[in-house]
Amino acid sequence: MPVATTTALLDRLAAQAGPGAAVRAGGDDDAVDGVQPRLVAAPGTGEGVAATLAWASSEGLSVRVSGGGTKQQWGAPGGTVDLLLSTAALCGVVEHRHGDLTATVEAGAPLRTVDAVLGAHGQRLSWDPPWPEQATIGGIVATNDSGPRRHGHGAPRDSIIGVTMARMDGRVAKAGGIVVKNVAGYDLARLLTGSFGCLGVILTATFKLTPAPPASRTVQATVDSLEDAASVAADLAASSLTPTAIEVAWGPARLLARFESVEASVAQQADAACAIVGARGASVVLAGEQERAAWERHAAHWSPGGTLVKLSTVPAELFATLAWLRDRAAADGLEMAAAGRAGLGVVDVRLDGPPEAQAGLVGALRERLPAGRGSAVIRRGGPELRRRVDPWGPIGDGMRVMMAIKRQFDPAALLNPGRGPGGL
Repeated sequence: MPVATTTALLDRLAAQAGPGAAVRAGGDDDAVDGVQPRLVAAPGTGEGVAATLAWASSEGLSVRVSGGGTKQQWGAPGGTVDLLLSTAALCGVVEHRHGDLTATVEAGAPLRTVDAVLGAHGQRLSWDPPWPEQATIGGIVATNDSGPRRHGHGAPRDSIIGVTMARMDGRVAKAGGIVVKNVAGYDLARLLTGSFGCLGVILTATFKLTPAPPASRTVQATVDSLEDAASVAADLAASSLTPTAIEVAWGPARLLARFESVEASVAQQADAACAIVGARGASVVLAGEQERAAWERHAAHWSPGGTLVKLSTVPAELFATLAWLRDRAAADGLEMAAAGRAGLGVVDVRLDGPPEAQAGLVGALRERLPAGRGSAVIRRGGPELRRRVDPWGPIGDGMRVMMAIKRQFDPAALLNPGRGPGGL
């Protein structure tokens, strides 16, 4: 692109993004999968975001949205990107109604920062996705990302009650929150949750909060086999205990069960969980720094490198599927580990090895999963793997509905093009 043309575009972009906006040409650090945006803008207000989108639409420029950048490689590899639109400057807690256990937060606010503000009143958001220091509210909602506490508290889709968003044409829509009303016949907040930014740019979101528990304990159980892990997890889930997380990890096989409540309750429940483990494994109760360190180790599968496949199936079939994966990966010369929600049947499978072998394994896994009862989505992987095999896998008849909604919100398909399910 000629320098003069870039300069002219930057001047026009700066005029639209508003006072205080950071506007520049794209660089190597902005590239995702080797695709570098031509322009980068970080408006300081929601109005600036909307005006920037309207301008990009009028110019026919494709837009990729970013917050903390922790999920830019999720989804399908995108094509050419003209404008990288950052929400990083939208980073405040707009309103915390602690008496009602609700809060409205700007999209670019990191989760750790938000929880620090809410914690001053003994409250928190209930999800714990990886990289809370960088992961922003907008990105978490756009991908419906959660974490181990999803077992007890659900995902963002379960706690979001309102949203303000900017469409690609610059129009701003608001739904839910204080005014419990949706627009255009859609539950807009839930529609945007998990949309991968393909329908609009989230400006603010309103959530139900949970009280921050005064005490926490984690039972860590090391078992000899996936079969033992399966039986312990099933017994924990069927018990009268109320864990906020039941996590499985393989490589070696172990379980983590977290209890969060008042001191007397967590102590009693942790002892009961150890009794459930019994002779099937070695269990220990963790608290304080030991507990924190155990959960950090558990999240290590998110460390840079390797492919992550999100496996979702019915809980009763999870461990048989993991055992099949273990044997198939070994036969294909792949290294494999897994960690995730044992009680929900949702785990991340980490693969290391040649892309062609990984692609074959993902394809075989999808064929093995029962129709309508499981999925295997590539959450993170190199561009070669994601070009060899569709990251999303079979979607079914719902794709027609999704495409129809996409056409209503973004007719020219300029917003996060190709990243969503089925190439939305």
